[in-house]
Formats: sequence, C-alpha cells, structure tokens
Amino acid sequence: MGEIKDISDLPGIGAQGAEKLFKANYRTLESIAVASPMELTEAAGLGDKTAEKAIKAARDALEMGFETAEKIQKRREKIGKISTGSKELDELLGGGIETQSITEVYGKMSSGKTQWCFQLSVMVQHTPEKGGLSGNALYIDSESSFRPERVTSIAKAQGLDPTKVLKNIYVARAYNADHQMLLAEKAEQFIKEKNIKLLIVDSLTSQFRSEYIGRGLLAERQQKLNKHLRQLMKLAEMYNIVVLVTNQVMSRPDILFGDPTAPIGGNVVGHATKTRLYLRKSRGEKRIARLVDSPSLPDGEAIYQVTENGIEDVKK
Repeated sequence: MGEIKDISDLPGIGAQGAEKLFKANYRTLESIAVASPMELTEAAGLGDKTAEKAIKAARDALEMGFETAEKIQKRREKIGKISTGSKELDELLGGGIETQSITEVYGKMSSGKTQWCFQLSVMVQHTPEKGGLSGNALYIDSESSFRPERVTSIAKAQGLDPTKVLKNIYVARAYNADHQMLLAEKAEQFIKEKNIKLLIVDSLTSQFRSEYIGRGLLAERQQKLNKHLRQLMKLAEMYNIVVLVTNQVMSRPDILFGDPTAPIGGNVVGHATKTRLYLRKSRGEKRIARLVDSPSLPDGEAIYQVTENGIEDVKK
C-alpha cells in the first residue's frame, strides 16, 4: 500500500467511499482516526471490517498511539487563553479560558451565563497581547438568546469597531437536539475557513432536556449528549480552539446540606468538560463565579460584575 495522504488512499475506501465520507463531514485523516467503526458504518454505509481497516490505517499514517510526555508538553505549550475582561476571573482561571478543552459555565436563570458568551465573542477578537486570540467566533444558539446589541456595547467598551466585531461572529440557531449536533459537525469546515478560535454552545442541554423527557428516555438522551460532547472535544483538541458551553441546573432533593443545585447532564457532561464554573447572582450587578472543577487549578471563587460594558472587576 502506498503513502496515505487523504481519505481516498485508505484501504477499501476508494473514490466513491471517500465522497460518501466527505458528505458526512469526515474530510480528513484525523476525523477518520478518531471515529468509531459504528460511526463510519452509519455515515457512509461501510462494512464493519472496512471501517476498522480504514481507522487503523488513518491512525498508523498519523502515528497515533503512545507518545512521550515531552511531546504532550510541547502540544500544551501551544495552548492559548482568552481573557474574560476581569482580572479577578482571569486569576481564578489561571490567565483566562484556555484552548484544547471544553469550559462549562452553569447556573440558575439570570446568573449571567449568556453574558459570558457575548463577552468572549468580543474578547477572542483582540490580539494575544490584549487578552484575545486574534480570531473569530462560532455561536450555536439553542435558546434564541443571542443579542447583537449586547455585543455592540461590549465591543465599544473594549475599544473595538462594533461593525467589524459583529461580522466576525457566525451565529446559527439550533431548533432541536439533532440540529444542534449537526451544527457542531458542520463547524469543522467553518473553523478552517473563517479563522475560528472560539466555539460557543448556548445552551448545551436545553434542547436535549425538552425533547427527552422522563426516565425512559434518559439513556438515549445521555448517549446523544455524549456523542455531541465528543464532537466538541475533538474540535477543541484538533484545532486548538476554546469551546465554551453554558448549562442549565436542577435542584437535587437528596442533598440535605449545602447548595442543592446541580448541572444538567450528570457524569456525561462532568467528564467531558475540563473546566466547570458555577455562576451565582449577588447584589445588584455583582456575580460570583466558583471554580468547581479543573485538572490543573485549585477550587476558588471570584466576584465580578456585569454592566453595560460587559464583564468587569467590581470597582472598589
């Protein structure tokens, strides 16, 4: 077998199979290498054995397997961070929200989750020296909560041209859970073509929660949610971008002491999101962000405020 450079070179695929995979959004060797045989069988009608061979060949071509910790360290050196606009929050987050993983913000209604989405959509467009990634934003809106006027006021406060900022945010309204998943799959092409450095899903769980009601559908809901999160994680790692998701909460009656509020999605969401922030409303414009989970940072809290200018430090 000759050198494998693209998906049509994979064993058993050929031009016809490559076309089917391309239409199903499997367009690179990387996308094949991280897929499961079942996914390729469903997407392009490949036989199980053909799918397994194609995945193995793609992984071999990309030298996927064990690697030294030094290589991982070098890859992590490429991690970029987006400032939140608040020094207190950035300190809590070790310098800002980082690329190559999913960050989740969750809280009750009016806790300011969507404000984080607006803020980061603007901040990502700054140069790295000013806390950005010199990139654009892709925004999947599942609750019809995107407001250009909020983006405009934040852009003005950041000294950016609001018209240019709005042109660099690509918004799609997700009408149901399957549509939301499809938009995440289509995001890959946009990321490559439009210099996307931030992918937002606001909110991650609302469509799944409203469609899969009752215990009988819980397993199916979690399975779909897991597939959706895997796709988002793949994009974050492959393209070195920030993925920010917002999440709703529920009250847990089994918790007798402390805060009974818990994010929707259970362990599926908990394991997929690397950094988790719990937002609470305080007095007036003040908000509290608690870092609940992070692989490299200690738990802690930060107080900030949400004003017309966006997310800011509380003036002392």
